[in-house]
Amino acid sequence: MIKRVFADYPLVIIALLLSAYGIAVVYSAGQTDVLQASVASAYRRQLAWFAVALVAAWLLSRASVRLIEWVSWPGYLLAIVLLLVTLFFGSGGGTASSMRGWLTVGGVRLGQPAELAKVAVVLMLAKVLAARRDPPKSLVELWLPALVVLVPWLLVMAQPDLGTGMVFVGIFFAMLFWAGVSARLLLLAASPAISLLLAFNTGLWGAWFLILIAVVLWYKPYVVEGVVLIVTNVAMGVLAPILWDKLAPHQRARLLVFLDPSEDPQASGYHVIQSQIAIGSGGWFGKGFTLGTQKRGSFLPEQHTDFIFAVVGEELGFLGVSMALALFLLLFLRVIRVASRANDSFSSLVAFGLLGSWMVHVIENVGMTLNLMPITGIPLPFFSYGGSFMLACWLAIGILVRISSEGRGEADALPIGLRGSSSRY
Repeated sequence: MIKRVFADYPLVIIALLLSAYGIAVVYSAGQTDVLQASVASAYRRQLAWFAVALVAAWLLSRASVRLIEWVSWPGYLLAIVLLLVTLFFGSGGGTASSMRGWLTVGGVRLGQPAELAKVAVVLMLAKVLAARRDPPKSLVELWLPALVVLVPWLLVMAQPDLGTGMVFVGIFFAMLFWAGVSARLLLLAASPAISLLLAFNTGLWGAWFLILIAVVLWYKPYVVEGVVLIVTNVAMGVLAPILWDKLAPHQRARLLVFLDPSEDPQASGYHVIQSQIAIGSGGWFGKGFTLGTQKRGSFLPEQHTDFIFAVVGEELGFLGVSMALALFLLLFLRVIRVASRANDSFSSLVAFGLLGSWMVHVIENVGMTLNLMPITGIPLPFFSYGGSFMLACWLAIGILVRISSEGRGEADALPIGLRGSSSRY
């Protein structure tokens, strides 16, 4: 079903500005004193993908929200199949050369199915949550939403791709929050992961476990739920050292380097040290477009993909960094507006889920360039070189434009828990 679309011009303009900014920085990243033919021509391929992404976004914006909702299930199944194929036949690249995340045919890398899987998971999770009259009120009621995210998460983690796995987790909790799930239930749902992270320090884990018991007594879940929750958190504490031994050497190194980059300055710590040097040397106004010395000498690793934000900091300084972050902030605020004005639960949840995905990307990518987050090889939306990621970002824009077009404030700012199923509209 094709409908007339009223473009959300502020949203589209912000996305265009981010893309133009990103392509310019990708071009600059290729201007080095050390010959890197693939990096030097990356901006041309990025421009080609940008053109394809614009067409795809425009076509998607012409489809009704009901049609988008209808394809949620087949799109999700297709994403699972592609992730399975990638797991067995995929290849690595860049800082993720040891993982199997790219589909490659005849020596040509076609892209990362995980990027499109993020959009598919948002659509499917929105469909599941919107089908409920009330938001989940117990851990048992979270089983189906958790399953929707768990299956692709396991496939992605098996590649292994920690960065994309973090995005799926962020999508899950962002959409549960927007669906009206209480903060206490969200904390209980996240508690096993928190226990796993804190188990590497006995004191921190002990303090957290006491807090968890207090929260359980306060929340008063069903007896079986409470027992399972406590046992699961204890199990996470026991499994943490075992899982640490199971991590690949480069994954353990990245986590250790996050705590202290000088631990391995010539290998695992090299990336973040060079990134910090590049950003710190940019000052207020930077060294000038294409003139970054760390970048030109190719000291900055993966400067057109994972560490592209360091190029912005070195060449355009605090002013350029502030401009990029301001554009992301405007994008986030605009998407929140789209989610708040959507006509039904499905549309609103989709918008906020896409926002959650982008927020995880921005926080993690910017954070790892400053050593505020561990290095995971996660790209920066609209900036980092990558055709499938650019396509996924603009497919999301196409969906948001359609949601905005059909919304027009008819259900302005209603809490999700008070809205009916999308099938009622």
